[in-house]
Amino acid sequence: MCEQPSDCELQSTFAQLRFVTCSPSVISVLRQAYKAAVVSGITVLLEGETGTGKQVLAQGIHKLDRKRSSSSFITVHCSTISEALAESELFGHRRGAFSGAVSDRKGLFQAAQGGTLFLDDVNDLPLHLQPKLLDVVQRGIARPVGSDREVRVDVRIIAACNQSLEPLVREGRFRSDLYYRLNVVKLSLPPLRERLADVPDLILALARRYSSLYEPIETVDPELVSLLQSKPFFGNVRELENAVQRMLFLKIQGASLGLADWMAQAGPEAAYAGADPLAKAAGELWTAISQSGIPYSRAVREVEKRVLEAAINVPGTTRRVAAQRLSTSERTLYNKMRVHGIGTARDT
Repeated sequence: MCEQPSDCELQSTFAQLRFVTCSPSVISVLRQAYKAAVVSGITVLLEGETGTGKQVLAQGIHKLDRKRSSSSFITVHCSTISEALAESELFGHRRGAFSGAVSDRKGLFQAAQGGTLFLDDVNDLPLHLQPKLLDVVQRGIARPVGSDREVRVDVRIIAACNQSLEPLVREGRFRSDLYYRLNVVKLSLPPLRERLADVPDLILALARRYSSLYEPIETVDPELVSLLQSKPFFGNVRELENAVQRMLFLKIQGASLGLADWMAQAGPEAAYAGADPLAKAAGELWTAISQSGIPYSRAVREVEKRVLEAAINVPGTTRRVAAQRLSTSERTLYNKMRVHGIGTARDT
């Protein structure tokens, strides 16, 4: 095995691969990722919240893998793959295997031959597909739908999950044998709120990513960095990237990003975010209580109910995501919804 690079070399190498960090805890993850890239073929499991950079890291491992980097990097979005067509998507099919199969078709495993197959949100993989995936991982062969012949596949598997798989294994929602096969090298990416030192470098790196579309940015005002470091950023780096791009789009002139740019992209409500984001809401609640005579206890109950309704009624939000954004557990959220008589959000 080749000599391990220094921390500075690791930072530089992965920065060129679009993964930016100066956080010691993340650099230790990069060290393991680098080792995994060198040991071509070893299965990697990436854990971390949505938007923490799991796909970017997976692509980095692929590009550093000298054996596989010249071959394809194929992504499978397990949370959106159609259950009816999932087996065909992954393993391919023969002509006439089912209605609409008018010709032979290679699956994603064959498309990734010699390269890397990235299973994103593998925790959402349908249960009936898990033993078939396990068989491919174990034996390195795939059987197209409608075929009696097996096809040998040579791919590296990198799987990513936005929640720990261990509780799903205990609940019977994820096969333990597949979990053990995927969990050879496990890398856990911390959320952005736990790597605040990365915020200024990330802002600059994200701004430079769009330098072909907008005026170049050279610096970031310390006041903007301080404000953004106080934000929860439940969408992590992905949410920060969207905010940076909005600031660039609305910026008129200047080579520095500052508070004014943040206020412009966030709208009028951002003016309340710097000191106390709840102060305005509390004042309006007091006005409503004093003018209508609503008892304080009832007002607090109504506010809690309406906050919960607002959280779960965001289009596409699941109960799991709503609980994460409210910094509570799914069980607590479900119990509060039941107490308030609120219709349950989707579980997944």
